[in-house]
Amino acid sequence: MRALSPAGAPTIGELSVEDARTRMLDVGSIIRTETIPLDRGAMGRVLAEPITAVRDQPPFDASAMDGWAIRADGDPGVFAVAGESAAGRAFTGVVGPGQAVRIFTGAEVPAGCRVVVQEASERLEGGVRLAFTPDAPVYVRRRGGDFAAGDPLLPAGVRLDAWRLALAAAAGRAEAAVAVRPRVAVLSTGEEIVPAGLALRPDQIFDSAGPALSALVQGWGGAAQSLPPAGDTEQAILAAIAAAQADLIVTVGGASVGDHDLVKPALRRLGLNLLVDTVRMRPGKPVWFGTLEDGRRVLGLPGNPASALVCAELFLRPLIMADLGADPAPRMTTARLAGALPKGGPREHWMRGALTVSPDGVLTAEAFPDQESSLVSVFARADGLIRRPIGAPPAAAGDLVDVLRLERL
Repeated sequence: MRALSPAGAPTIGELSVEDARTRMLDVGSIIRTETIPLDRGAMGRVLAEPITAVRDQPPFDASAMDGWAIRADGDPGVFAVAGESAAGRAFTGVVGPGQAVRIFTGAEVPAGCRVVVQEASERLEGGVRLAFTPDAPVYVRRRGGDFAAGDPLLPAGVRLDAWRLALAAAAGRAEAAVAVRPRVAVLSTGEEIVPAGLALRPDQIFDSAGPALSALVQGWGGAAQSLPPAGDTEQAILAAIAAAQADLIVTVGGASVGDHDLVKPALRRLGLNLLVDTVRMRPGKPVWFGTLEDGRRVLGLPGNPASALVCAELFLRPLIMADLGADPAPRMTTARLAGALPKGGPREHWMRGALTVSPDGVLTAEAFPDQESSLVSVFARADGLIRRPIGAPPAAAGDLVDVLRLERL
């Protein structure tokens, strides 16, 4: 991995969302590759090399229907049966005038022939009567009609879903070169954080951001490692991060300026090079990013779950995508507001909301009334983040807004 710090860069200060993401991505990515079978674990992986067709598909003129193959210049009438062509068992002879070959869907069509559908035939003693008009369909899938040898089928950087796997297999590929899943360690900090299922004191809360972030890492194509929560001591935080075998470390909490915000002081003992200190956004202003002396990257997220998850969408996902060789740009679209929104404030606001599609295909976004960053229940109902730029004018119902769509099952 390349670890770069911006040469001659001004004091970090409070960056815009775009500038912060650019600075994180400028550090460089880790792209390792491996070759795996398509039928074992390839689903969801990102192609590291393009897939090109090695032969035509279909590799021969194929029948699109069950019926009879006759010479393309033949006229309706009675034909002598010359043989049969089935899928995987082609007719190898030559079809002469007045002859017909019984043919089935997917079978190779004899050279120079068309197909008359079975419904237009009448079987006779020793022959078959075919009735069709000169302009009837020929029912032949031409060689190379799907793709031809040498055609680019899938570019590097795309994620393999069932349809892309089918295309790769149709091209004759039994395996594919894919990006190795980047290793992402997730560390929740704070004495008040307890893993769900354990006993807790009245002044403690269950860790919700940690499991959610690990799930997002897995869903985005990374290999997540959940570290045991670290208490409010530099030594505990230092020990947890020093032992993490990861390409990227994500910390939750300890990212502000309070007496117990000890993550950055602890990591300075590991050679932390801070590249992003705070971001001009809401929620998530305390998000930060840097590199350690050994080249590992660290993304610090706020402790409030909603803040952490918003920042994960805007920064963690792009970092993982870059490590996979995929497009790191957020999945932005536009939608019409369902209701009015007030003027934007001094920070870029990412509002949780519900997205709906009308019967005529119009995407509508409705911001939830309560945007408090600690409310997990609100985020659980959201399927989009509505972006409100700094100082944006008031917006009315029906106005267009930028929206980041969330992947929901």
